[in-house]
Amino acid sequence: MSGDFDPSRIQERHLYDGLEEAPCIGEKLLLRGPAGNIEAVTSYPSVMAKEFAIAVICHPHPLHEGSMANKVVHVLSETFNGMGAPALRFNFRGVGRSDGEYAQGIGEVEDLMAVVRWFRARHPGAPLWLSGFSFGAYVVMRAHSRLGPQRLLLVAPPVSLFEFDSLPPVSVPWLIVQGGRDEIVKPLAVQEWVSRQPHPPLFRFMNDADHFFHGRMNRLRRAVEQGWARLG
Repeated sequence: MSGDFDPSRIQERHLYDGLEEAPCIGEKLLLRGPAGNIEAVTSYPSVMAKEFAIAVICHPHPLHEGSMANKVVHVLSETFNGMGAPALRFNFRGVGRSDGEYAQGIGEVEDLMAVVRWFRARHPGAPLWLSGFSFGAYVVMRAHSRLGPQRLLLVAPPVSLFEFDSLPPVSVPWLIVQGGRDEIVKPLAVQEWVSRQPHPPLFRFMNDADHFFHGRMNRLRRAVEQGWARLG
């Protein structure tokens, strides 16, 4: 399916009156982005409510085998579906079928913005939830002030690997999940960064989880579900 689309036709297909069956599960897309095509996949709840948010999830580092197929990214997509939110995950430039090459998190912000514009055009007026895992969390932090989401979710934000302190502060409800045995991101650095936030996030620390949450996927899912419920 091409990123060229007629918004009026898409809206007619995806606006809901009461409860209906979801329009498409596992829809594969090639969207137009600033570096060329952006490969993306949507997933929808089995039943859609009249009012819902849309969730966009960003994947780990492109130069270290990060992609939208990452298990954490996949679990986050499923978790948001379980909350009734359509979800979209995508490959940053240079990954999979996405055109371009790695751009230090700067070009990846532009990729995210293009994807969000497309998803918002499909679901006008729906609140936006932004989520990122590892490098994806850094991209979300760089982009959030320009995109105006209603909520943020960061999983294992790489505060010890990228410059986070100069990024715009978060002013919306947000959740951070961090593993205590993370071998890539320093857990203490994440805790210290969280303590400096002017609008503190809800912080979930999983003592026995490594960076990729091996063997802890169900607990990650529950942490997000319970944290999201606490955000109100």
